[in-house]
Amino acid sequence: MTAPPRSIVVCVAGASGSIYAKRLLTLLADVREGRIEGMDPMPQLRVAWTASSNAAVCWKGELDEPMPESLHGFRRYGHKDFGAPFASGSNAPDAVIVAPCSMSTLARLAHGGGGDLLSRAGEVALKERKTLILLARETPLSLVHLRNMVAVTEAGAVVMPAIPSFYAGVKSLEQAVDSVVLRALDHAGLRLPLLPRWGDDA
Repeated sequence: MTAPPRSIVVCVAGASGSIYAKRLLTLLADVREGRIEGMDPMPQLRVAWTASSNAAVCWKGELDEPMPESLHGFRRYGHKDFGAPFASGSNAPDAVIVAPCSMSTLARLAHGGGGDLLSRAGEVALKERKTLILLARETPLSLVHLRNMVAVTEAGAVVMPAIPSFYAGVKSLEQAVDSVVLRALDHAGLRLPLLPRWGDDA
């Protein structure tokens, strides 16, 4: 059995879907503090986050609140703060989750470009063979988007379009969001028992 992650970085790109980032950080706080029924607390779990230069605009427009500097005690690093621990491969996190992931961010990760902390966090994850999960948010997809998705997948990332799993008894927006975020956490090594899984009743 794979050991659970000790450190996770959440990157918030400037795409629609700020609710995914907020819920992801809330669940990680719940995991660390032992608020998930059936799971032991994980006080050793280290979580940090950063956001692109325009992610705050999406956050304010979609959540009707300013993007905070800190959330649940997790520090938010500036998008140009290359002094962040996870900007170096010597201190690479176990998993980086980009939620939501814009097509511009995905393109930079696919081709090794970009000059912000999001791009660097993803680059570190790829070069250090750590888990990189991209909650892609765009529709429809152009051929450029699709080719970039192939390239970043070949480099080692997991491209996970932010599509809810309605078979999981989803009856509310919150549950739909959870069905996406929980799948991302699955791939990061954290399996949370918050929604039914396919075949659980079989």
